[in-house]
Amino acid sequence: MSRIGRMPIELDAAVKIKIDGSTVNVEGPKGKLQHTVPDGITVAQEEKQLVVRRADDSKTQRALHGLSRALLANAVNGVTKGFVKDLEIHGVGYRAELAGKVVKFSLGFSHPIVFPIPDGIAVAVEKNTKLSVSGYDRQQVGQVAAEIRSLRPPDVYKLKGIRYTGEQLRKKAGKTGA
Repeated sequence: MSRIGRMPIELDAAVKIKIDGSTVNVEGPKGKLQHTVPDGITVAQEEKQLVVRRADDSKTQRALHGLSRALLANAVNGVTKGFVKDLEIHGVGYRAELAGKVVKFSLGFSHPIVFPIPDGIAVAVEKNTKLSVSGYDRQQVGQVAAEIRSLRPPDVYKLKGIRYTGEQLRKKAGKTGA
């Protein structure tokens, strides 16, 4: 049995679960999410826990069992606590500025880059070089952070660009004139 799939998901008092056949709706203080469970996987609410079970022990069912449990756990975590990705901007003159529902970046190009913030996502800018992307949908938070990072990925020669907080980069040696 899947080690992850077998673990029950603990539910907070503020979380409301509604199971409609293969659709599970999770609602909490931060928002609401919906997850469709694949065929052969069943979800049941037992007291203050959510239990995920599978029909048989085939390889695909075992894989989908752990996946479904992890996605439901992320949904429950997201509507109660939320998720955060932190980014740092490195480089002389590189900065970000929050203006309403858009973030304006100066990243060494001839023009500023305007990045619209999608619904359900909050972006905070500290000291013009630190960004914090937060929201209740883990996939969307990660996607927005990856899109922001892709505006100016870290350069391995000069270590300039946008990177995740704590991301380690190894500086490459440039050409040597021999």
